[in-house]
Amino acid sequence: MLRFLTAGESHGPGLVAVVEGLPAGLVVDIDGIAAELRRRRLGHGRGRRMLIEQDDLEILGGVRFSRTLGGPVAVVIRNTEWPKWEEEMSTAPGSARRPLTTPRPGHADLSGMIKTDTHDARDILERSSARETAARTVVGYLAKGLLATAGVTVISHVVAIGGVAAKELVPGPDDLATIDASPVRTFDPTAETDMIAAIDRAQSERDTLGGVVEVLAFGLPPGVGSHVHWDRRLDGLLAGALMSIPAIKAVEVGDGLRSAARLGSAAHDEIRHDEAGFSRPTDRAGGLEGGMTTGQTLRLRAAMKPLSTLMRPLGTVDVITKEPAEAFRERSDVCAVPAAGVVAEQMVAFVLADELARKFGGDTVDDFTQAVVAYRRRVASF
Repeated sequence: MLRFLTAGESHGPGLVAVVEGLPAGLVVDIDGIAAELRRRRLGHGRGRRMLIEQDDLEILGGVRFSRTLGGPVAVVIRNTEWPKWEEEMSTAPGSARRPLTTPRPGHADLSGMIKTDTHDARDILERSSARETAARTVVGYLAKGLLATAGVTVISHVVAIGGVAAKELVPGPDDLATIDASPVRTFDPTAETDMIAAIDRAQSERDTLGGVVEVLAFGLPPGVGSHVHWDRRLDGLLAGALMSIPAIKAVEVGDGLRSAARLGSAAHDEIRHDEAGFSRPTDRAGGLEGGMTTGQTLRLRAAMKPLSTLMRPLGTVDVITKEPAEAFRERSDVCAVPAAGVVAEQMVAFVLADELARKFGGDTVDDFTQAVVAYRRRVASF
């Protein structure tokens, strides 16, 4: 029902996000988009580029008088550093002045160079760069707007950085400002100091750190997703969306990994019923069973590997000479886990918005919300 496409390179003139399938009448605020993009730049351990980046936004189509028209919405994020890169990233005939021939371990560089038959890693890294997630943040803003009309809220928080883990505290839908106020976007103030110290140690050692983020979605009705076909199962769609984020190497739904070590009697959520309807005293399944939502809080975790652009480069091979070499260095961060949580929000929000649009349809926001209300009424009387 919804789909999006992004275009552009990390050091190109700009990034473009196109979102198709949004109903007419959805409020779009360019200042709101800018605020969401600023959230993506949050986090202790970010590099100098976060200070340089100024997200120069323009809505190119699909919106009139701050409301969607029902057609594709296109937004461009212009690169304010473009004048410095105009020659190296020119679309006109020419060649690179400084080709990058020593691919970085852990990046898309070498596999992409082999795949596309190029000896310059810039042909690969410009698109595989996490800078592309700025365009996804625009997509997520629009998806969150649609979710809000259905009473659904998506937030994220950091649960681990390096070897420092936060306490098992679950924030609520109104706690996002508190999380964003933390330099590492954690909901556990006691872990915050240790996380910052771990990042500082890695920086002093010219190294990098990964971690784990948790995404929570509140207000989802039961039955979103499908048990019928493999490619419509919501857990599979969500896992795929999170794994598409650069540097994400693992995804957990609910207590997935922990439940693997439990007996069946301790791994599932018992069902109860009273005058308020069906309920479960636990949420080990993370709000998903059989590829569908249960009506509980949706809970997902994504593990991010340490960033692979290092100030102390790892060993590699020059693709021209085939001789041992050090990997080249690009401007990078020490830790981008807090920002990864924000991007994870966007991808979860998009998948949920797509599935809700599939379930409830509607050419206008009013049509969509009325269908949601009718379904919630039916669920309440089941």
